[in-house]
Amino acid sequence: MAESTERFKKVVIALGGNALQESGTPPTAEAQLDVVKKTCEYLADLSCKGYEMAIVHGNGPQIGRIVLGQEIASKQDPELPAMPFDVSGAMSQGYIGYQIQQSLRDALRNRNRNVPVVTILTQVIVSEDDKAFSNPTKPIGPFYTEEEARGLTEEKGYTMKEDAGRGWRRVVASPTPKRIAEIDSVKRLWDTTIVIIAGGGGIPVIENMDGSLTGVAAVIDKDLAAECLAEDMETDYLLILTEVDKVSINYKKPNQRDLSRITVAEAIKYMEEGHFAPGSMLPKVMAAITFARRFPGKKAIITSLSKAVEALEGREGTVITMA
Repeated sequence: MAESTERFKKVVIALGGNALQESGTPPTAEAQLDVVKKTCEYLADLSCKGYEMAIVHGNGPQIGRIVLGQEIASKQDPELPAMPFDVSGAMSQGYIGYQIQQSLRDALRNRNRNVPVVTILTQVIVSEDDKAFSNPTKPIGPFYTEEEARGLTEEKGYTMKEDAGRGWRRVVASPTPKRIAEIDSVKRLWDTTIVIIAGGGGIPVIENMDGSLTGVAAVIDKDLAAECLAEDMETDYLLILTEVDKVSINYKKPNQRDLSRITVAEAIKYMEEGHFAPGSMLPKVMAAITFARRFPGKKAIITSLSKAVEALEGREGTVITMA
């Protein structure tokens, strides 16, 4: 992707939910595509600055709607059984990747930048002994009131949890990613192609004794999957994009303080003090800590989509480093 002999920096970008869907817009594929097109304008700007990049995206609301739609359909017609959860994850990965791939290709073409964009349907290996399977924490699907959440628990046996003051959501297991099954393909494509990889954190699979893979009902956190990819590719940056420009402590309190640069030790301290909500900022900070520990001297950055360029240039966002 480089346009000169200079070695351009490598970055893995983790796209938050706001990069796919805006609050207050209808939960349709058409509305999502409109948001994705805007998102890809920012991504195209990064590519035009010479960054070599791969893109990881979430799928929490999307997979939740797919599962819900199939449950409704199967009730109306028993001959339309709901797909297994891992298959629903693959469906969400495919259609979100398609929208990003198409929109980013167009944004690059409009800038006279001829860089291929491709989506890889990705399996991510997890351990069947992961403790997450006995303690579901990953939110999927829409937000509900507390009363609606109680009803879903009674009717369907869902595990429902309150999500950072925003409402109640269904939660499923979120095991730690161990390895990206298709990583060799990413390595072959990296120098020439923008790869959309591990969408929704990847399709969680167990590796069997004979080397075969079996899908499981879970959702891998996309920030942790992005960190896994950044490690494999030894990138210069892990860029985690979310709704806020910077990480904060005492979030939404009178004494809220935004953080511009923190060390791993400081991040761990704030994490242990409970400043980062599970299911939202916590996995982002955890991914940044892991990357910074693995590559001292390199940077993990958390910021908003609109500040992505400035963040990589050192003028915005929260930077987490080893020291």
